[in-house]
Amino acid sequence: MVDENDEEGSLKVRARSIRPTLIDVSAANVDRTGFFCLMSRRKSEGYARKLAWVKARLAEGMRLKVCELPDRGFVEYIPGEYAWRAVRADGYMVIHCLWVVGRSKGRGLGTALLEACLADAKRAGMRGVAILTSEGTWLAGRRFFERRGFEAVDAAPSSFSLMVRKFGRHPSPSIVGGFEGKARALGPGLTIVRTDQCPYNVGAIAAARAAAASAGIESRLLELTSREDVLRLSPSPYGTFGLVLDGRLLSFHYETGNDLAALFAR
Repeated sequence: MVDENDEEGSLKVRARSIRPTLIDVSAANVDRTGFFCLMSRRKSEGYARKLAWVKARLAEGMRLKVCELPDRGFVEYIPGEYAWRAVRADGYMVIHCLWVVGRSKGRGLGTALLEACLADAKRAGMRGVAILTSEGTWLAGRRFFERRGFEAVDAAPSSFSLMVRKFGRHPSPSIVGGFEGKARALGPGLTIVRTDQCPYNVGAIAAARAAAASAGIESRLLELTSREDVLRLSPSPYGTFGLVLDGRLLSFHYETGNDLAALFAR
């Protein structure tokens, strides 16, 4: 998640803005550099799953840039033909994640990371850059991108917007749709939808299963192991995680504690 107040036109932000040193993560250095998330838990299951996923995606043209410490942020993006979001974005670069955390917020890092992605997409001859946003979650909000020349070209329930900055006159990408039907097809009980794109999914799954068991709800796991699975089966545009109860999407992101108990209350 980036800071929506990270606005270059603000004198206050401009005075504090920095130009971070960005590390290009590659197949040659990813075992050493990591991929930003769970860096203190490299022996965890979530880290190992994400590492394998990253190596496979790097072979497909994914790019990953991490701020050199002490700055804390990263951006992960991939050609739309390989994106793990339920979107059709051939010819566009699709940002999976743009995240700046802690004291690094509000200092221009989000803008620097986005500019690096835009520059890479232009060099690669892409049509533009797209990102799926949603308000009130750890996905980036749309205001940050609107201020930087992006426009909304499609939308879906749960406040999803597909934001795009085009490099010319091109057809717009789109969200695939049909999510309510995909959720209903999962049937009764709790279905936890996961991919390895987010290393925090392991903890999210354990928490959801425990809360469901406490509520007397049976649960099962649906693993999406390819982009094609995400397009065909995901009950939300996000595609990376989902909690579906009795055929209805409850959440597409990590939930904990009282929030999970409230979701499963009948």
